[in-house]
Amino acid sequence: MRKGIHPENYRLVAFKDMSNDEVFLTKSTAETKETLSVDGVEYPLVKLEISRTSHPYYTGKAKLVDTAGRIDKFKNKYQKFKK
Repeated sequence: MRKGIHPENYRLVAFKDMSNDEVFLTKSTAETKETLSVDGVEYPLVKLEISRTSHPYYTGKAKLVDTAGRIDKFKNKYQKFKK
């Protein structure tokens, strides 16, 4: 392996989903100014607005939009303005 190609600050980081307060640990090089104590150990903290635990696609709460129905409704509404 070549020396000097890997980042020096690759370490465990706590990622916190601010919408549901879920915390998970993973390795990262993200720069942070805050820390969080998890099981008595201090980790650098990265705050997230959305993660796999709160994203509608992964939680099964995604809404499917019927685009074909919306297009037909639009055409019917404005059909009277056709030349």
